[in-house]
Amino acid sequence: MQDEPRMRDDVSVPIKRQPPTVRMRQLAAVLRHLREGAGLSQEDVAKDTKVNVATLYRIETGRTKPQPRTLAALLDAYGVTGFKRDELILLLKDAGKRGWLNPSDSGLPEQYTAYINFEAEAREILNFETIFIPGLLQTPDYARAVIAGVLPTATEEEVQRRVDARLNRQQLLVGPDSPRLWVVIDESALRRLVGGSAVMRDQLRHLADQARVPHITIQVVPFKAGAHPGMPGSFVILRFGPIAPDIVYIDSMGGDLFLEEEAELIRHNMVFEHLRADALSPSDTAALLTSLSEDPD
Repeated sequence: MQDEPRMRDDVSVPIKRQPPTVRMRQLAAVLRHLREGAGLSQEDVAKDTKVNVATLYRIETGRTKPQPRTLAALLDAYGVTGFKRDELILLLKDAGKRGWLNPSDSGLPEQYTAYINFEAEAREILNFETIFIPGLLQTPDYARAVIAGVLPTATEEEVQRRVDARLNRQQLLVGPDSPRLWVVIDESALRRLVGGSAVMRDQLRHLADQARVPHITIQVVPFKAGAHPGMPGSFVILRFGPIAPDIVYIDSMGGDLFLEEEAELIRHNMVFEHLRADALSPSDTAALLTSLSEDPD
């Protein structure tokens, strides 16, 4: 995944609409499941609670945070009491909490800001890349070269802002609470001389070093594997464990997608499993990375 959205004409416009946090998404999913479990339609709930259907839709899709009195009315309608009720009320209080990036002054596109905040709370990250080294594993020089290449009209300041964002994201991989990272990379990403031979040599050495970190697994799909199910494009699966539903993130020229439907999650998880099977083993990947780092040309 080229992990910033493409340059938009309005990137300098201050972001006003807050992207949903993982906690808000969790609350939205729970409320939706409670309504469905009670056998109620949104129209039924609107009649019982006086919460209009449009507002209920925005709450259930994580687009807006319910007011405390609205949440209380919904929980009454769904018959939620005791510990479960207290848990959801606390979740509402924490719904505005997010990761290290403050979107109001980040200067980054909104969808990428949302992705960063989701990534910051993921417990497991599965990333398949076709032509880029994954952002969480990029060196500063590689990141700068790839951002400048992909965004040819960006100013030096804009490029540096994105480099800084990418390097800050990498702090996720440091410390005892780091998420599990499993990346599968098409060999073409290793062969493309982004920034020149010296930059690629350092990047490949960095990948080889990162492959030895216990919570990071790196595999390469070699050219000799032929056609494979990841050829249509890169994607990231973010897994949050019990705190929230998983997300699939796709960055493309046509825009940035967050996929949450069960069918999409199943499909992308299946594709990732096939890619892991087609790829070199982690140990063979490490040997390839070491070999290429000695002669990236």
